[in-house]
Amino acid sequence: MILGIPFIELIETVSILLVCGVIAGFLAGLLGIGGGIIFVPCLTFVFTVFFKVPLDVAVVVATGTSLLCMIPTSISAARAQYKKGNTDIDVIKRWSVTMLIGVACGITISKFYGGAWLTILFGSIMILNSLNTLFRAKAKPAFRSLPGAVGQGIISFCIAFFSCMLGIGGGTLTVPVLNACSEPPHKSVGTSSAVSLFVCVPGALLMIFLNLGSTPALAPIGTFGLVNVLAAICVVPVSYLCAPWGVNVGKSLQPATLKRIFAVALFIISVNMLYKGITFYTNQTAETTPAVQTVND
Repeated sequence: MILGIPFIELIETVSILLVCGVIAGFLAGLLGIGGGIIFVPCLTFVFTVFFKVPLDVAVVVATGTSLLCMIPTSISAARAQYKKGNTDIDVIKRWSVTMLIGVACGITISKFYGGAWLTILFGSIMILNSLNTLFRAKAKPAFRSLPGAVGQGIISFCIAFFSCMLGIGGGTLTVPVLNACSEPPHKSVGTSSAVSLFVCVPGALLMIFLNLGSTPALAPIGTFGLVNVLAAICVVPVSYLCAPWGVNVGKSLQPATLKRIFAVALFIISVNMLYKGITFYTNQTAETTPAVQTVND
């Protein structure tokens, strides 16, 4: 036994986390999504299956851990995208302040109201996102350009707000928004990598330090605040190394192909998360509903 886990199960857990890191890093560079759509489902799975943590606790810790894991991944992807000229610095400057405000609001909601419902929120928003991206892979942009300062402030706030609650970094929501506003696909991906930094860095720090006194009793070992540092140690190195690989592959793909890959990967993961959330509440309702006894005269 190591850390309270049988040796074989520990090896399996570490292996899963390493694979999670490889996939997340590659997708972060390929799609500019920060890796969160991989981290959150995988970490939730590991915490519930191997650490026997209830889903309502596991998903909150997975969200916080995902934000921490995405810091080096996003740095790696953002640097690679910037070197290739794919980052719109003007957008980042205009969005920075409202994104930070959105991060603070999102973390506050997670702190006081987080739970298994986040899996349902994750699945629902991401399914809609994936379907929109898939069926509009070759569609013309809905707008000629980004809106004015107020409109962009609202957009950037919402991206950061929902991203922090879902632990997805920001890229997953930023890419379709920028595409819809006539940004070239590769430019959208590159900019979204930088957006992820404004979400995951302050988000992870707030999840750790603002929650140190309220770490859930059933949280997996190695959890500080709402972040599991042990899991992050396993996935961060490989995800960081694999991000540039994704950038190089993405550069050689057609824009429509890049969109479809993004949509299909997102749809599969989102359906699984939605199913988990609905099943959790269905089982919880069944357990609390008194059995109806039939009395025969």
